[in-house]
Amino acid sequence: HYATMHKWFHLFLRFAVGSQMISYGLAKAVPMQMPFPYLTRLVQPYGSFSPMGVLWSSVGASPAYEMFVGSVELLGGILLLIPRTSLLGVLVCLAAVSEVFVLNMTYDVPVKLLSFHLILMSLFVLLPDLRRLLGVIFTARDKLLDSARANRIASIVQIALLCTIVAVQGFGARSGWYQYGGGAPKSPLYGIWNIETFTANGEVQPPLLTDKDRYRRVIFDRPGGMAFQRLDDSFVAYQSTIDTTAATITLTKPAAVLRFKREGDDRLIIDGALESRTLHLECKLQDRAKFTLINRGFNWVQDYPFNR
Repeated sequence: HYATMHKWFHLFLRFAVGSQMISYGLAKAVPMQMPFPYLTRLVQPYGSFSPMGVLWSSVGASPAYEMFVGSVELLGGILLLIPRTSLLGVLVCLAAVSEVFVLNMTYDVPVKLLSFHLILMSLFVLLPDLRRLLGVIFTARDKLLDSARANRIASIVQIALLCTIVAVQGFGARSGWYQYGGGAPKSPLYGIWNIETFTANGEVQPPLLTDKDRYRRVIFDRPGGMAFQRLDDSFVAYQSTIDTTAATITLTKPAAVLRFKREGDDRLIIDGALESRTLHLECKLQDRAKFTLINRGFNWVQDYPFNR
């Protein structure tokens, strides 16, 4: 009686997972779930995107990729519902839904619990075949050499080579993290500075959209560079060196030296000659925490999608 109920429950879970995968797969194979970005999205500042909005827009911007992902989910669901291919199907479904779960967790998509349940159900469906599957995975491959001793040495050499590759690549990844990744040093003037007062050659220039020479922001990110954002949202970037002791910003191409003064943590004044203009800029630091992309955070339970 218990064995019979187990078989029926196993069948129920197969169809539960398979039907969900077919549903989600079709919504992507025919790219509807994540549509191509709407016109309003194309002109929206990136910082105002929510994490879910970033995922939806990036996947939607590549219909071919969305169709590929949907086809994988659809294939897994179909294979799972065919008795003879159910093992292959549940493996495909488990891989696909695991990726979906990670995306849901890291991009604040509200179906976190559903995708996690689909993982658990897939594992339960896989359970009767798990021992056989592990046996196939861990079965010894064809021997390289004739003697057992030589094959043991060959295995040790392969493991040593594996450790060497991981160590070398790991060292490179660590160096890259502190060189140009998230651990790289930041500019001494790090931040997005909104230019509230723009004075050129002694004349105050209001922020008129028709003024192509008026800067809207000055941005300092990594050491060695800075960028001005114009009112039309285009950028002009410069290589720069900041001397905090002398309070100077030295630019190259074109060569120029600007002086700066900090007035509190959120005020910055920049003076100097740049490209045939004498500039006086009064700037206010923009609070990064006000960007939706930054302040949204993690939400395990959501009543509604926060797709902004």
